[in-house]
Amino acid sequence: MASLAWLLIPLFAAIGAAIWGSWAARDRTQGDISELAGYARFREVMDEVDRAHQARRKEKAHSGSDAV
Repeated sequence: MASLAWLLIPLFAAIGAAIWGSWAARDRTQGDISELAGYARFREVMDEVDRAHQARRKEKAHSGSDAV
């Protein structure tokens, strides 16, 4: 029985290596394209938020409420 266990260990290791190898070699190009598109949308939104924030800051600076 012990010899059977020692024979099963390399078998399980080979099966695990085959599963890992197929997972590591998978095609990931579709994911990259959608992630890059998502990042471009994120940058556009952040640019809009930054422009709105700068406009509010400019309005606040020129509001005339600062007495000199």
